[in-house]
Amino acid sequence: MARASLRPIPEVLAAVDLGSNSFHLVVARYVHGQLIVIDRLREVVRLGAGVGESGRLDREVAGRALACLERFGQRLRDMHASGVRVVGTNALRRAHRKQAFLERAREALGHPIEIVSGMEEARLIYAGVAHTSAAEPGRRMVFDIGGGSTEVIIGEALEPIELASLQMGCVNMSERFFPGGRLSPKRLARARLAVELELAPVAARFRQLGWQHVCGSAGSVRAVGECLREMDPAQSSITAEGVEALLAAMEEVDDIRDLELAAIDSDRADVFAGGAAVLAGLFETFSLAEMRVADGGLREGLLYDMIGRMTDIDARERTVRAMQRRYQVDPAQAERVEATVIGFLGQVEEAWQLADPHAESMLRWSARLHEIGLDVSHNGYQHHGAYLLENADMYGFAREDQLLLACLVGAHRRKPQLDALERLVPPWDRRSLWMIVLLRLAVLLHRGRSDAALPAIVLEARGRALTVRFPARWLNDHALTEADLRREMSWLHTINVRLRVFSARTQLAETAPAA
Repeated sequence: MARASLRPIPEVLAAVDLGSNSFHLVVARYVHGQLIVIDRLREVVRLGAGVGESGRLDREVAGRALACLERFGQRLRDMHASGVRVVGTNALRRAHRKQAFLERAREALGHPIEIVSGMEEARLIYAGVAHTSAAEPGRRMVFDIGGGSTEVIIGEALEPIELASLQMGCVNMSERFFPGGRLSPKRLARARLAVELELAPVAARFRQLGWQHVCGSAGSVRAVGECLREMDPAQSSITAEGVEALLAAMEEVDDIRDLELAAIDSDRADVFAGGAAVLAGLFETFSLAEMRVADGGLREGLLYDMIGRMTDIDARERTVRAMQRRYQVDPAQAERVEATVIGFLGQVEEAWQLADPHAESMLRWSARLHEIGLDVSHNGYQHHGAYLLENADMYGFAREDQLLLACLVGAHRRKPQLDALERLVPPWDRRSLWMIVLLRLAVLLHRGRSDAALPAIVLEARGRALTVRFPARWLNDHALTEADLRREMSWLHTINVRLRVFSARTQLAETAPAA
């Protein structure tokens, strides 16, 4: 199938990770096929602690986060980073009514924020670890203890095989069991039990796969590793014996600060115990003997994923192909619709403000996936397809992109339902309507599933009106298409879009609104 042309890789790339505990910025140069990190910034924001049980984001925490992003934005501008990705993880996944914050965050940074699913976060973490670790034969098990979630992944070489994202991290576990850094043997025992209970549903499938190497990433793992080296300078990795020794030392004090370990600084103290308890539970559940501390993680995974999108290894392309196979999509029909909708886009992209590579990509993928709902049922299959696209684990896609795909596919036929468009982030809440119109028209013209080429069709967009011109007499020779277009005019009228259709100088008259 045709795909969007590849873009040159910018010399300076940057990744921003809006974690539940800390915000991170990493800037790198791409030189001779390698990434060379030239700057890193980290600020403790505690975004996860600012998301209450109701899902509301605390105003003070939001202000602290935006101030941090202002500083990150200034650094990005100073370093002329032209390739930038910004992702939000567990805290922003949990937050409700966050649109105003996301818009202000975009203004502060100068770049949009993607909120990734837990599974996508796990995939990116594995990519970062795999690309920054020495190549080794066999399977690699990777753990990442973040502020609000812990990711567990098994992969081989650069490819993840099994992934899980669990709702436990250094921030929420510390708040739950060790508020203010308070310690006791009972608190530690309850926390370890909670970790093992959280791991129980996924542990068996990871054990069944097996692994040869184990490594951990993120701040909690690194902090524990530094503590163990302080306790025993001969320690070069995190061992089961070392973790137990650390927890035994924690049982002897009433406050984490009483350990007087340099690795537990003021930024780490309030969340250290929760991260250590999660790590101990991982060692216990998977009977681990040793874990190496990884150099890379989510940020590095973002950088390498960006490079993949600009070359020929875009994870999103692989995901779309996999979904086509899984849901038995007719590839020839998908290719017809894709070619037509992209041709239409080229004619109206300026008038409808769709001259954006992302608009083209989303239209391509929606065309390829518009029939996945047929694998569920023909009746209302557009709605089945929309549900699958919004809720499936789609590696490489941000949640907002999955929702946009769901909106396009869910409204591509019959009477358009546009309620979901209100949930899209700007500017896609506005642009998506025009993308839907183009996709509907492309699908309509290929309803017969014929390999015969369409004639030269001219589109002209102006405001909420679209004029479509066919060659003389073509519609006279294609009565079914003419009838479909008349009905389409009525359906688009219900969403205040005027479709005008001409065959040479003859205009189709609009019929009564369709039922």
